[in-house]
Amino acid sequence: MTDYFANKIKPFEYDKIILACYSGQSSSYSTSLLRLMGYGNVYSLRYGMSGWNPKMDNKWLENIGSNYEENLETTDILKAEPGDFPLLNTGKTTGAEIFDERISSLFADYPNATISADTVFSHPEKYYIINYERKDKYDAGHIPGAVRYKTGGTLGILTEMQTIPADREIVVYCGSGHNSAFVTAYLRLFGYNAKTLRFGNNSFMHNRMIAEKDKLSWLPFTDADVKDFPVVK
Repeated sequence: MTDYFANKIKPFEYDKIILACYSGQSSSYSTSLLRLMGYGNVYSLRYGMSGWNPKMDNKWLENIGSNYEENLETTDILKAEPGDFPLLNTGKTTGAEIFDERISSLFADYPNATISADTVFSHPEKYYIINYERKDKYDAGHIPGAVRYKTGGTLGILTEMQTIPADREIVVYCGSGHNSAFVTAYLRLFGYNAKTLRFGNNSFMHNRMIAEKDKLSWLPFTDADVKDFPVVK
């Protein structure tokens, strides 16, 4: 991907460059990395091909679920005490070299940057879980032990990021897995062992999202989100 952007196309000749995958999960992660590289005109196709055309293998309809909506808690969990940042042992010396090394490894390592709801709910205490949502959504019910980090007000703020433990496995989740994939790529760039929860809240409390859609502005994926746009082979 990095070679394609650097040598095969002239990215800034386009108004938008849109990445599309089956579900929008991996394309969101990749879009985050490309934007960190300076390509500000890159976008991820929300819901991916699953929302584009009904003939596609619909990963969203396969992965939405409500198995854990009774396991949520409403306790406000405090952030961890500030600590050190992860160590980046890239073998490089300059900032540019370290950045390039990290970016290249992160594109290749995407399969290790995701996690399922089944895995998280089986032992939530194993993870430092980040809820990346509005406070009213967090207060209505979140994964046990999850700590809320404010959207748009956490990443890049040193004192906030220092409360994310460098020695623990981090799970980031949001409503759909799109925003959390962006955050996960960012955190992994700095060396955090972060994973995005695939399909977000949709994967474990889908029925509740439908019931509370108007009240909390949830975005539950349904058949109505599957459009009938053209495809070619």
